[in-house]
Amino acid sequence: MENRVDYQKEPAQTPVKMERTRNRKVFVPKVDIIETGDAMVMYADMPGIDEKSVEVVLEKNILTITGTVEPQDCPGRSIAYSEYDFGDYERSFTISDEVDRERIVAVVKNGVLKLTLHKAPQAEVKKITVRTE
Repeated sequence: MENRVDYQKEPAQTPVKMERTRNRKVFVPKVDIIETGDAMVMYADMPGIDEKSVEVVLEKNILTITGTVEPQDCPGRSIAYSEYDFGDYERSFTISDEVDRERIVAVVKNGVLKLTLHKAPQAEVKKITVRTE
């Protein structure tokens, strides 16, 4: 029995507060999130990106990943048929206070962005002594 998954790129919805400066399609990358004992690991499928064309920004509690893919130029050739559409990638996540913002690690390999979001150390419980005046 063959397991087949049809992968369709979904266009990103443009939020009202954001305007794009490039007149290109923007796709929402598919993401898997795995929680380990000390971190959350995110895998974002962004075919065509590399370390120079991807950006990860954390502002306030919003983690945004963006990627830019330029179509390959084939001098002396023209595309007769194409099933793959070119465009940029964008997706945002709300990050909780459990994430250590200083230890987020981003690695890209073969069009997959791996983000490791280490958990923040738990705040120690401190007992406050109550006095009389």
